[in-house]
Amino acid sequence: MRSRLPANTAPALVAAGLFFACWGLIHHGFYSNGVLTDLPTYTTYGEQMRHGHVPYRDFRVEYPPGALPVFLAPAFFANYAFVFGWLMAACGVAMVLVVAAATRSRFALGFVAISPLLVGSLYPTRFDLWPVALLGAAVVALAGRRDRLGFALLGAATVVKAFPVVVLPVALIWVYRRRGRAATIQAAAIFAGVVAVVVAPFFAESPSGLWQSVSGQFSRPLQIETLPAAVAMLVGHPTVANTHGSFNLIHLDAVAACLSVVELLAFAALWFALTRGTVDRERFVQGAAASVAIFVACGKVLSPQYLIWLVPLVALLEGRRLAVACGLLATALGLTLVFFPQRYFDYVEQRQLAWVVVLRDLTLVALAAALSASAVSRSRA
Repeated sequence: MRSRLPANTAPALVAAGLFFACWGLIHHGFYSNGVLTDLPTYTTYGEQMRHGHVPYRDFRVEYPPGALPVFLAPAFFANYAFVFGWLMAACGVAMVLVVAAATRSRFALGFVAISPLLVGSLYPTRFDLWPVALLGAAVVALAGRRDRLGFALLGAATVVKAFPVVVLPVALIWVYRRRGRAATIQAAAIFAGVVAVVVAPFFAESPSGLWQSVSGQFSRPLQIETLPAAVAMLVGHPTVANTHGSFNLIHLDAVAACLSVVELLAFAALWFALTRGTVDRERFVQGAAASVAIFVACGKVLSPQYLIWLVPLVALLEGRRLAVACGLLATALGLTLVFFPQRYFDYVEQRQLAWVVVLRDLTLVALAAALSASAVSRSRA
């Protein structure tokens, strides 16, 4: 008996091909001008490890241990940037296939497939597609009620780049409301086990070095692209300093603290709302996307690559919410391309295009609000 391919195989392959085509385009023309890259930092990490130096103990690393493989692998080749770019392209195709496995929406697939044109040079010069692919797979697995696999993937995504941890409360609520306390405890143990397996060897080698990597992220000041910072750049003359690997506004610690409080309150309101009302797949996916959107829009650091985190999550939504979320994210990505990377230093040094940054940040706030609003309203159902 002749087997048949799944109905979504052809759209998935077409979307993967379109993604590759768009990936090729971002290496030419407009996208290749004034590229700002993190590859020198990654190259340094990779070369240190290739020569036998232990991360966190022998040299400082600002990322979690799960990110190290994609830094090390290209170091064994002559052209680090070329190999790293192909690694990220493979992660991008994995992201496309993950979305294709979970949706029949051609619009959603098309959005993810053309995302290189919206994101630009950030895709091949940052490692964010690696945790994004894992997070997308985790959300798809959890939405499909494959809880063990989902929590294992969520743990893996968290030890690559810590931001996926904001999805953990949503995932625990999702399991608890469907399967009860015992299943929730088991799911949390799987997540913790994956994190421990990856982190423990490095913690054993250098507890202080690993802690320094974590604590350094919490101590960061107000980054120049956050909404309060962009408003300050638009209407005033704040002092800019290059610290913690980014451009930040100094003497605004109180503003940064207030922003963190707003972020925590937004998380609390969303997660509490998810404990009430209906329990279904769409609401879980929306809660996961809203959590990441709140983290991006309300955090005291907002680097351009953070927008990559939302690409597969908004594509997993359905109906009108899908169209609204993709439209808002596409707008935010387009506004980012206006000033980053070509005119980034015009903004940093001369406050030019500050209004574009403000508008981009307001669009992200609108996206976070739109994703959260339905979860809150459905809590009253």
